[in-house]
Amino acid sequence: MAKEKVTIQDIADALGISRNTASKALNDSGNIPEETRNRVIKKAIELKYKQFAYMDSEHVLTKAQSNIALLTENLPNTSHFGSLLISGLEKRISAEGYNLSIHIVRDVDQESLTLPNNFDISNVDGIICIELFDLEYTRLITDLGIPTIFIDCASNVCYPDFHADLLLMENEHSTYQLTKKLIESGYKSIGFAGDYNHCKSFNERWVGYHRAMLESGLQVDLSQCIVDDDRLFFSRPGWMNLRVAEMESFPSAYVCANDFIAVELIRALKAKNVTVPQDIVVCGFDNAPESRIIEPALTTVHIYSTEMGIKAAEMLLSRIDNPSQPYQVAHIVTKPIIRESTPTIMRANPQTI
Repeated sequence: MAKEKVTIQDIADALGISRNTASKALNDSGNIPEETRNRVIKKAIELKYKQFAYMDSEHVLTKAQSNIALLTENLPNTSHFGSLLISGLEKRISAEGYNLSIHIVRDVDQESLTLPNNFDISNVDGIICIELFDLEYTRLITDLGIPTIFIDCASNVCYPDFHADLLLMENEHSTYQLTKKLIESGYKSIGFAGDYNHCKSFNERWVGYHRAMLESGLQVDLSQCIVDDDRLFFSRPGWMNLRVAEMESFPSAYVCANDFIAVELIRALKAKNVTVPQDIVVCGFDNAPESRIIEPALTTVHIYSTEMGIKAAEMLLSRIDNPSQPYQVAHIVTKPIIRESTPTIMRANPQTI
């Protein structure tokens, strides 16, 4: 018995769309969204429909039809985990025939709830947002109806109302583990440094620290924490020095929201003649290059940045192919790295990377 030929109706049925929509997409006629057209073409290739039987998707998607937009407040520098992340991301989407365009979201854009001037909705198949933490601006982007993934997000996001995929590094458990190791090593007064409302990642790190303290029956003394608005940490050189100088007492250990804060804190403590690790031990997060350069070398948490970029690309490509699938919230594992800034736990857990 001869094999039945694939029809446009077969393609339409496979995608759950009308025959008319599938026909227009295949013939590039009518006002069909690029996302829908790409899905139809990919399905036609998969089912080996007529002229698409010997093609692959990279041969039929043009530059205008294959653009991923990256939105961010600032391009990450080489110390930031986002630098390697973007590299892994771009490599993965390029393998699928997509171009990456980068758009800087300025403060004025967020305040006025407007998209960057060079952002063309008609030429965007998917959006990747890196460290955009304004919840109202997040809604502006998700309301566009374009497949979107956020890498980190606002700390007060409510997942049932968040109409996009989300990728984070694992924050809570690594911070919990470091805090527990400090407690088990005899440190009973432990402070936290970083604005836990700055972003979801910082908030999860605060939760990990707080949970370890709570389970050990230890009180969190906010007078020994530095949890000011995140903008102050970057507002002007020397701010951390002034903040530390006005503190009346210090804990025996600090868990910091990232390595930048940890490095600034170590320098500020030294300026007040408080030495690390003799007087206070300090932990960071990110495994930034500075964590290995500063003396003493900083105990931190390693982020698998390149792998995060690849995973973000795969999640977005999956969303483009199947827009109706449930949204995903994913974490990529992280790894505590024990160094000289916490000598007591270093002796028990010698780890370097």
